[in-house]
Amino acid sequence: MNGDGHPESGSKGNQRSASLSVQNSSQPTEDIVSEAHGSLEEKEEPLDISWPDTNRKRLTYLFLAPIVLPLYVTLPDVRRPDRRIFFPWTFIGSVLWIAGYSYCMVWWASQAGETIGIPDAVMGLTVLAAGTSIPDLITSVIVAKKGFGDMAVSSSVGSNLFDITVGLPVPWLLYSAVNSGRPYVVVSKGMLCSIFLLFLMLITVIISIAVSGWKMSKALGISMLLLYVVFVTLAVLLEYEIIECPAT
Repeated sequence: MNGDGHPESGSKGNQRSASLSVQNSSQPTEDIVSEAHGSLEEKEEPLDISWPDTNRKRLTYLFLAPIVLPLYVTLPDVRRPDRRIFFPWTFIGSVLWIAGYSYCMVWWASQAGETIGIPDAVMGLTVLAAGTSIPDLITSVIVAKKGFGDMAVSSSVGSNLFDITVGLPVPWLLYSAVNSGRPYVVVSKGMLCSIFLLFLMLITVIISIAVSGWKMSKALGISMLLLYVVFVTLAVLLEYEIIECPAT
């Protein structure tokens, strides 16, 4: 009993203050989660193809016009409220445009390598690898800046898995179906040694991540770049037979 004659007022007051403190302590967490989802689901403005004001933006406009203008004409911009119902066509059309651009990129890289005298395998390890990975890099940087590091890492891993399990088998399957079951022959002088190098690089990457405490740091990023340079250098040397592969 307290001095006012209310024995339970003190305990009730403590309970109320405790509940209020718990609610206040949980509120920032909810705000952080809501802000994170809000930053991920930012409303994007529709594409504007009007002529820019500054010279820098005009140069960028002219540089991207051959790619952006065909997309603007053929694909409905679903960010406009009156065109949201056309999202199936925008999705299918986007996939078709990606296939067309990818075909042109591979064709041009192959022709350029043939003209300069660079093998297709070397062009694939350098030019095509960079061209197909830059979109993954951009998307990973965007989501990482918004605080979704797991999404950035999983996107890079998932895209490579998709390339290996779908991007390679499907074209080969179509080739075999069109040519009465004849297999597609892959010609590469250092193929087996390159695969062995990939396994070594995978083990080295896992060890590097473990040494860094399973955290993405600048030192880990620099080590990843150095490992990539080492792998590409060895693969090119194997392809040009400067280093002979024992398996061949």
